Order: sequence, then structure tokens, then C-alpha cells
Amino acid sequence: MVSILGPDGQPIRTEAIAEPQTARIAQLQREFQGHPSRGLTPSRLAQILEAAEQGDLVAQYELFEDMEEKDGHIAAEMGKRRRAVSGLDWDIAPPPNASAKEKEIAKRVKETIDEIADFDELLFDVTDAIGKAFVNMEIEWDKSDGVRVPKSVTHRPQSWFQLYRGFRQEIRLRDGSPDGAPLWPFGWITHTHKCKSGYLERSGLFRVLVWPYLFKNYSIADLAEWLEIYGIPLRLGSYPASAGEKEKAALLRALVHIGHNAAGIMPQGMEVDFHDAATGDAKAFELMMDWCERTESKVILGATLTSQADRGSNTNALGNVHEGVRKDLRDSDARQASATLTRDLVYPIAALSGWVDSYRRTPRFVLNTSEPEDIKTYADALPPLVKLGLRIGRQWAQEKLGIPEPEGDEDVLSEATPAAVPVPLAESDDPVPPVANATRRDAVAARAQPDDYVDAVVEQLAMRAGQVTDGWLATIRAIVSSSSSYDEMLGRLAELLTTLPLDELGETIEGAIAASGSAGRYDAAIEGGNRA
Repeated sequence: MVSILGPDGQPIRTEAIAEPQTARIAQLQREFQGHPSRGLTPSRLAQILEAAEQGDLVAQYELFEDMEEKDGHIAAEMGKRRRAVSGLDWDIAPPPNASAKEKEIAKRVKETIDEIADFDELLFDVTDAIGKAFVNMEIEWDKSDGVRVPKSVTHRPQSWFQLYRGFRQEIRLRDGSPDGAPLWPFGWITHTHKCKSGYLERSGLFRVLVWPYLFKNYSIADLAEWLEIYGIPLRLGSYPASAGEKEKAALLRALVHIGHNAAGIMPQGMEVDFHDAATGDAKAFELMMDWCERTESKVILGATLTSQADRGSNTNALGNVHEGVRKDLRDSDARQASATLTRDLVYPIAALSGWVDSYRRTPRFVLNTSEPEDIKTYADALPPLVKLGLRIGRQWAQEKLGIPEPEGDEDVLSEATPAAVPVPLAESDDPVPPVANATRRDAVAARAQPDDYVDAVVEQLAMRAGQVTDGWLATIRAIVSSSSSYDEMLGRLAELLTTLPLDELGETIEGAIAASGSAGRYDAAIEGGNRA
């Protein structure tokens, strides 16, 4: 028996991951949905919600499933909110102040999670807790090359569970016992999502959505009934006092046929009178349905202008404000989901594989909610700030711009420079000044190449000079800004003058003189050739 510590610091038995827990509870596999939305009334809804508060979650969560299935607006808005999280990029980050070993462990965990089939679906299933307060996904483990890998992660209906209220509210599996079966450690991804405070059975968004859902259903039913009789005149039939039940039934059938088929028969001696057709306005029903859908959008997305629900005030400015509300919700959802996946997925993989021995230093699952900054803005702003002497971290700039750190020997972009074409010195009798090798080659090439290349070499020489003088200017600015008096500044500048490196600048100037002389001779030769 191998014993390791769970996230709560208590030892667990690894035998618990030998098989899924629900494999031992056969009755759950044979359960069918009850669909409590059929014939739902306000009094029946109140009973379902009250039963959930007393521990019986089955009817409430079956109703939540029906709502998401039958109400297209709820399904669409919940899909927006859930996919805003499941569509984010993710990473496995080492703990703070990580050692080289901890960074390597984070890399291994990420490679292991990448091997999980349909991991994107797993992320989407985690977000089911946004509407229903909690979600449980059962893990079936496999072992490959000494590494524990989830073979499958299966979403289990919320109706399979019950709540146990002790010192702390606990989600348990329904096994037929009064208190339920505690969930096996490392066997489940259990995500509880806080959309509002309170007991778990009351903290999901669907508890708020049930009433607009019910009211909208009533309005839709009333509208359908009104449309069925709209424009059809009221028909009243009269029969003799001596008519029996058979004749009365025949008259009723005739009235129905006349209304829908514009034809019918009835016994002699009976009469049909037509009254004014049914009239009215459907706007009252639409008003109620629009109110319900706007309320649903506010509950799910925090606003209405990020959907089509608020058709009367869809302005761009307000839409941008409401889009910011959606980002706040997305970031909150992502933080909660990341914490759960760190505890119930990353840590079990690392602990069962023997990579970590405590939850405190385990790698973290991170959903990236940062928005990449405008590269052009930073490209224009950062170089002048660096020249002024500001120390700006490269890692910070890359994170702001969404540019990942290159790994190992990965090729990196660099500034392209014109390739110098080698020209033998014997082709010219003009002396070349004895400068540094790179400058000498540039001067020789400038003497023998066309105008564009000469300009490129001159530009390079100017850049080299700028690199030397820019460092001087930064030092001078720092002295000026930090000096407390004019005399102190003059003294420090005089001291600096004796320490400035002039050799590199002298070589660059010497090369520039050689290049300009060669360019002049080249121009003179071209001009002489043109006259000839």
C-alpha cells in the first residue's frame, strides 16, 4: 500500500483510484430523467426548490437540465459565458520562486495534460458549474511509463449527488444510504462555482433563472392559444329541447369542423350562429417574453447589449461598456476554474507520478485572461524610455505583448543587415585607412558598390556612432537629474570626461571618412564615364 497526501494534507489510499467509484453503484446507471418541467406551475416550482434546500436535489437539477434544453435563449447565453472560459489559452505555471526542478515538473505536467483526449471538452464541462453551482467529473486513471494519466474524465449528472451538511457542506454520491457516500480523493474533479453567496443548492445561476423561465413559458402558451383562435368567429349552436346526447355530440363536431375546415354537417332542426371574430394584439405577449429574455441575459452575462435581447437601445458605446462587464465575469470564472483544476487534476497527476509530495509547491493551472497590448504602441514608447535610463524587464514586456519566451535553441528574430560583398583590395589603388576589421570592409565595399549600397553602409556607420553617443547621453542625463547643485553637476561632468571611451568612436569616424572619400571618387568616376 502506497500512501500520499491529498490537497487537504490528509493521507489517501491509492487503491481508491484502481476503478471509478460509480462502478460500484449500479442503480445510478439505470436512472432516467423525470423532466419536471412538464406542466410546471408556480406552486410545483416552489416545492421543487424547497425540496432541494432540504437535501433532495434530484428534481431541481432535472429541471435545470430541461431549462437549458427547452429555452433557446438560456442555452445561447449560457453557451457564450461558458465558451468564453473554455476557449482561453492555458498553461501550467511553476510555483512562486521556483527551482529548476520545479520548473521541470511544471513542464512534465503540461506534457501529460496535453495527452488527455478531448481536454477542450473537459474545460467546457467544468464550466457547467456556472449555472448549476457544482459539477462532478469522474476520473478513470491509467499508468504509462510510470506516469499516472487520466484515461477518461466523465461528466456525471448533478442529480446523482446529494448534499451533506456537517461542519462544512459536502457533496456526496447517492448510494442509497441516508448520508450518501463521500467522494474518493483523486477520483473526481469537483468544481463548485460561486455566482452568489449562500448554500450550494442556492448559489447557481439557474436558481435565479427558473422564474423568468416559468413566466416566459406561460406567455408563450398564452400566445399560442391566442394565435389558434385569432380571426376565427365565435360559433354558437342551438338544438331542440328533445335532442339527445348523440345529436348534441354531432352538433359540437359540426361546430369544430366549421371553425377549422370551413365546412361541416349537422342534424336537421339545429342551427349555428356566427358572432364577431376573436380580436386582440400580440404585443402584450411579446412584451412579457422580451422582459423575461432581458432578465435572463442580465443574470447570465451581466448586461443586455452583448446579446440581441435589448433591441431598443443597441448603441456602440453602451455595448462596449457591457462587453467590459462580460470580461469581468469571464476573468472571475477562469480564476475559479483554474483553482479547481490545480487541486483536482494537476496535483493528482504530479503526486501519483511521484513528482511532488505537498500541495503547497505543486504547479498551477492557469487560464490566460490577459489581453495582448498594441505592439506598435509599445514599440514607439519603450525605446525612448530605455534611452532615458529606465530599467524595463524583458519578461514584463513580452508578457504585455503576449510574446512567449523562446525555448532552448529556438530560432529568434533579429534585425537584418545588408550583406557586404567582398571586393579585393587590388582592384583599387586608393589607400584604405587602418580601421577596425568590420569598418574596413564597409569602407572598401562602399568604394566599389552602387549608390544604394553606399547609402546602407553610411547608415550603418551612423548607427554605430549613435550607439556610442547614446550611452554617453544617458549617463549625462543621469548626472544632471541626480545632482543637487550646479557646481556638483559640473564637477561630475568633468570627471566623466576623463573616463569616456573614445577609441570606438574614433574608429567609427575614421571609417566614415574613408567611406565618404570612396563614395566621392565613385561619383566622380560615374560622372566622367557619362561625359565620355
